[in-house]
Amino acid sequence: MTQEGGDLDSLVRKRIRALRVAQGWSLEELATRARLSQSSLSRIENGQRRLALDQLVTLARALDTTLDQLVETASDDIVTSPMIDGAHGLMRWPIKADPGMSVVRQRMTEPPPDNPARMRAHPGREWLVVLSGTAVLMLGHRRFRLETNQAAEFPTMLPHAIGAESGPCEILGIFDRDARRGHQQRESKNCEGEGDGRCP
Repeated sequence: MTQEGGDLDSLVRKRIRALRVAQGWSLEELATRARLSQSSLSRIENGQRRLALDQLVTLARALDTTLDQLVETASDDIVTSPMIDGAHGLMRWPIKADPGMSVVRQRMTEPPPDNPARMRAHPGREWLVVLSGTAVLMLGHRRFRLETNQAAEFPTMLPHAIGAESGPCEILGIFDRDARRGHQQRESKNCEGEGDGRCP
């Protein structure tokens, strides 16, 4: 068996076990549903028995999935490397399943602007979590203080800005297609005051 084939074989066995455990089923319960003996299923999961196509079809059905999903590798859909934007101190990860979405990690040192005229508004939704420090989220005239591990989600048509409170903070933000487009349009302009909630 080739290395690639061996990797797929191992992946399928791990996937069968992971799906079984996720359902909260014992070996005996899945074996009953798949009309296999418990010892046969145990040997399949542990790599001591050859994977037969008919058994994979039966196991896929018992696990409420398909054969294609059970054996897919999806290596082309894995994104591990961020794009670095050194000018703004950002790391950005595209979301492969939806190219219109992206994940951004940002360090902030300045408080957000208090003047609503300096806040941004654009179509879309944004979600963020504070990784370290304390962040301040301004939504219109409302002010939210977000500590480490706290999160917020909001429609970006609300005038909004985010910044740090009492020292640097790091946030992780997720932008949908429309929110990302709004940020890209803003990035294309000359943006002053990096890190003050107006620049990404």
